[in-house]
Amino acid sequence: MSESYGPDFITITDEDGNDIELEYVDALEHKGQTYMAFFPTVDEEGDEESEDYGLIILKSIVENGEELLSTLDSDEELSEVYDLFVQQLFEEDEE
Repeated sequence: MSESYGPDFITITDEDGNDIELEYVDALEHKGQTYMAFFPTVDEEGDEESEDYGLIILKSIVENGEELLSTLDSDEELSEVYDLFVQQLFEEDEE
């Protein structure tokens, strides 16, 4: 996605029915799976200091022919994909 037009945002609904707005950061393919990284939007000054603010990683799955975003299955999967995103983001910063 091109940043020349500004950031991209999506709204997802959690299991409790709450809408959450996320800012798209990047995507990557790993072991045949597509993962996407997001940051939560900041509503008020100081929210970035909250422990709830941080990189959110979701994976793209297809269910009944529809593409959905899902949480990762394990802490090991999350750790592995998080490391890949950090590496990818640092490589982009160096360019």
